[in-house]
Amino acid sequence: MSPVQPPVARRVAVIGGTRVPFARSDGPYATASNQEMLTAALDGLVARFGLQGPGAVGEFVGGAVLKHSRDFNLARETVLGSTLDARTPAYDLQQACGTGLQAVIAAANKIALGQIESAVAGGADTASDAPLGVNDLLRRILLEARRAKSAGARLRALARVRPAHLVPDIPRNAEPRTGLSMGEHAAVTARAWGVTRKEQDALAAASHQRLAAAYERGFFQDLVVPFRGLARDQNLRPGSTPAKLAALKPVFGLDAPDPTMTAGNSTPLTDGAATVLLASEEWARARGLRPLAYLTAHETAAVDFPHGDVAGGEDGLLMAPAYAVPRMLERAGLALADFDLVEVHEAFASQVLATLAAWEKRGLGAVDRDRLNVAGSSLATGHPFAATGARIVATLAALLAERGGPGRGLISVCAAGGQGVTAVLERD
Repeated sequence: MSPVQPPVARRVAVIGGTRVPFARSDGPYATASNQEMLTAALDGLVARFGLQGPGAVGEFVGGAVLKHSRDFNLARETVLGSTLDARTPAYDLQQACGTGLQAVIAAANKIALGQIESAVAGGADTASDAPLGVNDLLRRILLEARRAKSAGARLRALARVRPAHLVPDIPRNAEPRTGLSMGEHAAVTARAWGVTRKEQDALAAASHQRLAAAYERGFFQDLVVPFRGLARDQNLRPGSTPAKLAALKPVFGLDAPDPTMTAGNSTPLTDGAATVLLASEEWARARGLRPLAYLTAHETAAVDFPHGDVAGGEDGLLMAPAYAVPRMLERAGLALADFDLVEVHEAFASQVLATLAAWEKRGLGAVDRDRLNVAGSSLATGHPFAATGARIVATLAALLAERGGPGRGLISVCAAGGQGVTAVLERD
């Protein structure tokens, strides 16, 4: 018997994407669940590309970071509640802020190997409807009562419940290993890399101005579907300027002299969802769909931030892309200068600037700011954790297609837990 030959990897096309406008937490989407938002984004994609038929899509991959127990099968329940064929397989994944991009990569790998012909990837998150946990002391009492062998033993356990036990455990924006919030970690990194307040405010203002300009020229017409009364990202401030942002008080890094991070140069808590349609070239050709771009490389990395960041070193919580991108470019035989566009997720302006400085320090060269986040990014759109990667993939693919000719774009997404997910999109 002759040995089975490994499959030849196929090119994976990005056909398009759809998302709902992103909203600030406790705003228009305050009562919208992850499933409702993700279903709205998916239905927009189905309508745009005519995916209603049986077996139109090979599978759906999605996830959320802040999940209720009811979201344990979020992707599959989203399919069942959408206009996509109910027989479409689906599964969840989660990698903090890298979830959306990692979902794209997971789906793309199956397409590349010929296991499926098409897929939808994406994610959703609601900071408004974050799950509240049962107080741990109360949980232990309730479990003891459930295990009791008699009514008397059950009553004795329940009799230990006190008013303090009724206070819920509220999710904290803090790393379990350090107890520091993401903003506090970013402040440590900003000091380690010498990032200034002026640089951060300039980057934040540019993000808002570029996002506003993209909306005005109709760039998002095919990428954003209205939802709950919103047609644009609620966080967008078209009139943002460095001077206005300079008037805001710092909110992170207050334990050190001259703090630089404010609510204006940091992303707000956000609700939203985004999806991306991926396919083989054959699938797209059979349906008369022209790919916007192709996913040609990707890389994931992690850093030892509990030791590197807290000690004031350069390997901060959000600095894994500083390692992922050099490895990815070396493997692909590319340099930063080979990219027409660069998309760096803007968790914080300071983190973007530190990442750019790290790439330069590691010999990749400087990124032309005129090629960086040219349609705005997370500082302006907001950042629903699991949705951001899918938003960036769809945006970058559309930007490359808009240019008309061949082009190449870089994606860099930092994530909690000291991780980073990166990718390359190319257009012939």
